Amino acid sequence: MVRTVVFFIYLFISISLVSPIGWIASVFYLLGLKKSMIILTYRIAQFWARMTIFAAGSKVTAIGRENIPKKGSVCFVSNHCGYFDIVVLLAYCGRPFGFVAKKELILLPFFNLWIFMLGGLFIDRSSIRKAMQTINKGVEKIKKGGGMLIFPEGHRSKGRGLLPFHAGSLKLATMANTPIVPVVINGSYEVFEKTYRVTKSDITLIFCPKIETASLSREEKKQALTDRIYAVIKEKIETET
Repeated sequence: MVRTVVFFIYLFISISLVSPIGWIASVFYLLGLKKSMIILTYRIAQFWARMTIFAAGSKVTAIGRENIPKKGSVCFVSNHCGYFDIVVLLAYCGRPFGFVAKKELILLPFFNLWIFMLGGLFIDRSSIRKAMQTINKGVEKIKKGGGMLIFPEGHRSKGRGLLPFHAGSLKLATMANTPIVPVVINGSYEVFEKTYRVTKSDITLIFCPKIETASLSREEKKQALTDRIYAVIKEKIETET
């Protein structure tokens, strides 16, 4: 319980300190310094994420970081254990990336700003038209050399292994014809959600070899690619557990 209290005190203080920097960076971003502000924002977010992992008393073993393209467009396709997944990826990905968040998160102070600054998008799943507009924006960001993160399960697995991928969950990658880096996260659910107390956890983060999509046929992109990535992630999860 003491660790949990201390952790949330840290979280409140760190967010209070970092938020003003985010607001200042967003002003310069809107004034045209987009690339510089995205990099600056990511480095700050990376430092914050590593300190957050340390504050939780957890340890991350990152494997395969050499598989991450240093430049150019890329989609990270990851399993989704729990809320701590984003923190782990921010800490060890090594390059800026955005992700598609549900529209409700736009009302969440601090996190809404940083999702926006890192290139994230807010999706309204209740409207197919609006959802497709968001996906198209994401495709454009990728084509311009950005990175995007996809959680194809759609929901957190909460320690139940790998859930089925949602149909069309890889559209961002296939529409942009971008390389995909499958990602495996194991142990992040145990940090807090398993007991709702902050607990020391050994987390494993694996970046698998990238998969090219540009040369795949339309039919291959529909199901074969999904099956291939699912198999890669599932095998790694089973190996690590």
